[in-house]
Amino acid sequence: MPEPTIGGATPADATTVVASDYFQSYSVVGLLAVVGVLFVAVAFGAGRLLRPVVPTPEKLLTYECGVDPVGEGWAHTQVRYYVYAFLYVIFAVDSIFLFPWATVFAAPGYGATTLVEMFIFLGFLAVGLLYAYKKGVLAWT
Repeated sequence: MPEPTIGGATPADATTVVASDYFQSYSVVGLLAVVGVLFVAVAFGAGRLLRPVVPTPEKLLTYECGVDPVGEGWAHTQVRYYVYAFLYVIFAVDSIFLFPWATVFAAPGYGATTLVEMFIFLGFLAVGLLYAYKKGVLAWT
């Protein structure tokens, strides 16, 4: 009994073609990754070969903004600066989610669902902001 054909090709042939196309797209990504790694390796290797290596005690000193190092290498930093950075990240993530949400919200059939999801997301952010306010994080002293 002859094997059934789909458009003149057997199902096994069609599967082979689909698998070939699938893995061909990954081979392009893999090839680009290998080229990128080689590019970085060649750049670092060339830099290592071409740079002058003359270590002196002055070159081995810790350097910060043109000021000679004095005292210990550890400096005290207030924690509130990190908290401001975290708050910035929260609002940056918020904006990253708001722009795609606006485009999906405009699509037909997604309005009510995306509106509810976004208000839940904004509610979580509001609770975090309220918590930071109650802890006194937002008071600049």
